Amino acid sequence: MTWFERTVVRDGVRISCRDWGGSGPPVVLLHGLAGHAGEWDTAAAHLRARHRVVAVDQRGHGASERRPRDRSRAAYVADVVAVVEQLELGRAVLVGQSLGGLTAMLAAAAHPGLVRALVLVEAGPGGSSPEVVAGIGSWFDSWPTPFPSREAAVEFLGGGPVGEGWAAGLEERDGGWWPRFDRDVMVDSLAENARRAYWDEWARVVCPTLVVLGQSGIVTPEDSGRMLRQRPETVALSVPGAGHDLHLEQPGALREALRSFLRDVTEPPSHPPTSGPALI
Repeated sequence: MTWFERTVVRDGVRISCRDWGGSGPPVVLLHGLAGHAGEWDTAAAHLRARHRVVAVDQRGHGASERRPRDRSRAAYVADVVAVVEQLELGRAVLVGQSLGGLTAMLAAAAHPGLVRALVLVEAGPGGSSPEVVAGIGSWFDSWPTPFPSREAAVEFLGGGPVGEGWAAGLEERDGGWWPRFDRDVMVDSLAENARRAYWDEWARVVCPTLVVLGQSGIVTPEDSGRMLRQRPETVALSVPGAGHDLHLEQPGALREALRSFLRDVTEPPSHPPTSGPALI
């Protein structure tokens, strides 16, 4: 194990973090809905050579507080601020996948002094419909928990690196493998997304931003196009053959995108910048 657990407490809620150490510019990694900090292990192991890296189990997930009363976007954002401040990270690069990306974006919009740069992985300002939220709840209901084995969980959760990534977030107890989250907490955490989108907040982000999308991901071409029109300085790319869990499916492609972007935003310029819009 090359990381150690750090705990941040905000408003009585315990937030668990995987602190990978490192002495360079800080990077904070945020997983998506029903995810866990361990999804970032591969990326964190590479990033720590040049960065101070912290991966967060967000509230309601993993080793953090399982049933927080406040499940609002504002609470998730305030947790990120608490992690940055209590761990004395200074100005951090926020990297978030899916719902973690939305949290990172909202934190960058509301707290520009704390955020050096922003990376959205399969995330954007668009909201979800109530039907999508209901569908996610139904998906959780279909989980045959407890899974009889880790292998059974990997197969059910998609197989391959995606299934392995999801299964790594389970815990073994009472003869089976169980999620480390509660279904109602997950659905409640999506409630605001069913009511609104966040385009005004996207427009308020002032830090350098990288958007990494899967070729068959969930961010629509209409939304990605609007993102670039609204903030044309955004660096954007699409990963061929990747879906929503591209950080698990194509870790090498994401690692290279992060390496190039972080070099540009955290190191003194010694080469032509790579910023500017790209086709996605």
